Amino acid sequence: MIRKSRSREEHPRWNDFRQHFSITPFYCEPGLRGAHEKGGVEGQIGYWRRNYLTPVPRVNALDELNEAFAEFERVEEGRRIGMRIRTIGQDFAREAPLLLPLPAGHFETGMAFNPRVDRYGMVAVRVCRYSVPVRFIGRTVHVLLRSSEVVVFHGRTEIARHPRLTAKGAERVVLDHFLEVLLTKPGALAGSEALEQARHEGTFTPAHEAFWSAAKRALGETDGTKALVHVLLLHRHLQHRDVVAGIRAALAAGASTADVVALEARKAAETEGRSPTVTATTPIPDPIVPPARPLPSLTERRAARLPPDQRPLPALDRWDQLLHHRPGRDLR
Repeated sequence: MIRKSRSREEHPRWNDFRQHFSITPFYCEPGLRGAHEKGGVEGQIGYWRRNYLTPVPRVNALDELNEAFAEFERVEEGRRIGMRIRTIGQDFAREAPLLLPLPAGHFETGMAFNPRVDRYGMVAVRVCRYSVPVRFIGRTVHVLLRSSEVVVFHGRTEIARHPRLTAKGAERVVLDHFLEVLLTKPGALAGSEALEQARHEGTFTPAHEAFWSAAKRALGETDGTKALVHVLLLHRHLQHRDVVAGIRAALAAGASTADVVALEARKAAETEGRSPTVTATTPIPDPIVPPARPLPSLTERRAARLPPDQRPLPALDRWDQLLHHRPGRDLR
């Protein structure tokens, strides 16, 4: 918020950003009093617009636009301003040692949310909904909303990543997030939104369609769909192209099981000189061997550490009188 003179009420995110990079802000005077203070900045904006943004660049992705700006900056390093002897790049090389070093840590520019996963395996972020693995239904997750993507964490583990949606009420559903449910309810696959989006994105290929049809002919509607789900689960451990190659080899052999697809997928990777494409590299720990004798109880361990009790046993003779006690009688 702009206040009188140069004072401002800063947004918390901007305050965090400038503290992270050790920026000391100096704000202009508002209105006509400060019009002359930012003429140089607006002049440079006009220069860049006329020389690099006219006509307006047409790109397919934000990364492509950023690469174009990086090229513009390299061109600018060789330019001389006015009658100066040195170029912009030479002047910056002299000033660079005087600048503060960049902080070692990364500053997260995304907005943070902590939604709860609903019963459909979806989280609501602003006006859009995104899927997460169904095992997190009912749990609270951490979401980072960035300019072009949405990243979902459970604790410190990333569980989902989606391109950011902009249309109100839009949904992004990933088929892989619901495979465990489809194993128990295979009939829900055919008309699901997750399958439709997978087809549109190309992750559910014609090879998958052909395997599904062959599996249903050989095993029936239910078991054939389950076989397809088992094949889709292979994508979690094998590269997509290897699974597709395995499906095609299995169809050529007349097989409709996930085991054959997995075997042929690994063969396809080895044929190209690559190791099997299992992504899990963490070694499996050895099983815990149970002890040979029963574990002692916690009460026994505590009692073993107590000092011996030297007090005499309590006398309960007088308490036996309560058995014959009558109301109104004095026991003293």
